Amino acid sequence: MQQSFTVTGMTCVHCEKAVTRAIQQIDPQAEIRIDRPHNQVDIESAQPRAALAQAISDEGYTVAA
Repeated sequence: MQQSFTVTGMTCVHCEKAVTRAIQQIDPQAEIRIDRPHNQVDIESAQPRAALAQAISDEGYTVAA
Protein backbone atom coordinates (compact mmCIF):
# COMPACT_ATOMS: atom_id res chain seq x y z
CA MET A 1 0.00 0.00 0.00
CA GLN A 2 1.32 3.45 -0.97
CA GLN A 3 1.38 5.93 1.91
CA SER A 4 2.60 9.52 1.97
CA PHE A 5 3.75 11.48 4.99
CA THR A 6 4.73 15.08 5.57
CA VAL A 7 7.81 14.90 7.77
CA THR A 8 9.49 18.00 9.14
CA GLY A 9 12.92 18.25 10.70
CA MET A 10 14.86 16.47 7.96
CA THR A 11 17.73 18.80 7.10
CA CYS A 12 20.41 16.59 5.56
CA VAL A 13 21.26 13.25 3.98
CA HIS A 14 21.89 11.80 7.44
CA CYS A 15 18.27 12.62 8.33
CA GLU A 16 17.06 10.81 5.21
CA LYS A 17 19.12 7.76 6.15
CA ALA A 18 17.77 7.81 9.71
CA VAL A 19 14.18 7.88 8.45
CA THR A 20 14.92 5.12 5.94
CA ARG A 21 16.52 2.90 8.61
CA ALA A 22 13.61 3.46 10.99
CA ILE A 23 11.10 2.36 8.36
CA GLN A 24 13.18 -0.62 7.26
CA GLN A 25 13.40 -1.84 10.84
CA ILE A 26 9.66 -2.51 10.82
CA ASP A 27 9.45 -3.42 7.11
CA PRO A 28 12.71 -4.47 5.45
CA GLN A 29 10.90 -4.77 2.10
CA ALA A 30 9.49 -1.23 2.15
CA GLU A 31 10.13 0.99 -0.85
CA ILE A 32 10.93 4.48 0.37
CA ARG A 33 11.18 7.75 -1.55
CA ILE A 34 12.17 10.91 0.29
CA ASP A 35 11.80 14.42 -1.11
CA ARG A 36 13.53 16.41 1.62
CA PRO A 37 13.00 19.91 0.09
CA HIS A 38 9.24 19.27 0.15
CA ASN A 39 9.22 17.35 3.48
CA GLN A 40 7.62 14.39 1.71
CA VAL A 41 8.17 10.71 2.51
CA ASP A 42 6.43 8.17 0.28
CA ILE A 43 6.40 4.57 1.44
CA GLU A 44 5.20 1.42 -0.28
CA SER A 45 4.56 -0.96 2.62
CA ALA A 46 1.99 -3.36 4.02
CA GLN A 47 2.61 -2.01 7.54
CA PRO A 48 -0.12 0.09 9.18
CA ARG A 49 0.16 3.83 8.68
CA ALA A 50 0.35 4.42 12.43
CA ALA A 51 3.32 2.05 12.80
CA LEU A 52 5.24 3.80 10.01
CA ALA A 53 4.48 7.24 11.45
CA GLN A 54 5.58 6.08 14.90
CA ALA A 55 8.87 4.72 13.54
CA ILE A 56 9.62 8.10 11.93
CA SER A 57 8.53 9.98 15.04
CA ASP A 58 10.72 7.78 17.26
CA GLU A 59 13.72 9.04 15.27
CA GLY A 60 12.88 12.57 16.36
CA TYR A 61 11.05 13.90 13.30
CA THR A 62 7.60 15.43 13.25
CA VAL A 63 5.00 13.57 11.19
CA ALA A 64 1.95 15.59 10.13
CA ALA A 65 -1.41 13.84 10.20
